[in-house]
Amino acid sequence: MPLDRLSFHGLRNLHPLEMTPGPHINVISGANGSGKTSLLEGLHVLGMARSFRTQKLKALITHDAEEMTLFGRLDGDPPRPLGVRRRRDVQELEIRIGGERAARVTQLAEALPLQLINPDAFRLLEGSPAARREFLDWGVFHAEPVFLDAWKRVRRALKHRNALLRHDRIDRASIGVWEQELAHWSERLDALREGYMARFLPVFEETLAALLPLADLSLRYSRGWDRQRALLEVFEAGRDTDRQMGFTQQGPQRADLRIRVGRHAAVEVLSRGQQKLVVSAMKLAQGRLLEQLSGQTCLYLIDDLPAELDGEHQRIFCRWLERLNCQVFITSVERSALADVWQPDTDVVASCIAGGRLHSE
Repeated sequence: MPLDRLSFHGLRNLHPLEMTPGPHINVISGANGSGKTSLLEGLHVLGMARSFRTQKLKALITHDAEEMTLFGRLDGDPPRPLGVRRRRDVQELEIRIGGERAARVTQLAEALPLQLINPDAFRLLEGSPAARREFLDWGVFHAEPVFLDAWKRVRRALKHRNALLRHDRIDRASIGVWEQELAHWSERLDALREGYMARFLPVFEETLAALLPLADLSLRYSRGWDRQRALLEVFEAGRDTDRQMGFTQQGPQRADLRIRVGRHAAVEVLSRGQQKLVVSAMKLAQGRLLEQLSGQTCLYLIDDLPAELDGEHQRIFCRWLERLNCQVFITSVERSALADVWQPDTDVVASCIAGGRLHSE
């Protein structure tokens, strides 16, 4: 369901914002530093309870304000309000969904699944495996209700095994118990990830073929340990080296997505524009698959769409956005840069930001 109302107060350089967004394409233009990215950041916090620009939510509060309040309403019968508040003098983030206080951050992600395409999205190709695991686990989280429990159990068992590895003397009985627990839930988590990838890959390949035909690009899931060995055997055989390192070296915490063109890492051979299209295809494919599996749609946040893309690829990208049954917020420095990329019957709501104030066009 799309957001049909937004109200942001105390967010960075934005003046109090009241907005009635369109249900499909929303284009926000404005000069650098005007507040475009801050608006997207507010939406990201509303759906994820965290920023994509800083780990400290306190930094988002306007310098002369005591708190930041972000409110959105999901269209429906009845409408469903979402709210996030962060006070300057209180560390805890207050989250409300449907008028009730939410106990878990994941409830926001369930209510408002969103995808972000911004300069940081390049980390899917050039960054560490952690960014690619986060991407993968976002999809599994929304596709498999049992994922979160398995993921938490893996984290807990891994924490205990690592703590025992750092002891002066290893209690073999204790570490054996946690290795069995870790192996069991790791293999369960791996099966969920592998099952999701089997469904994701055909959707990704179709999306990429429309955006940027690359016949020799491959995307492969790597589970994080030798496929020919049981994980419990890997743990037992690796205790001595893991102890020297002080942490568990193999397991689902080392899972990765290998993105290659031929025999080379994609980031080594693709241009910046091609990289953006590959990353965009991954994000769009996740949204498409989510809708296929659950009927739920993504909110897409796209910061500076024209960057790194020529006019033709901007039009191709926007055709995909038009085809998706989702709500999109796009920023651009120049309003004219996206003026001729839409089809005549596309519902586009255009706004501009100047000096932190939002104006409808």
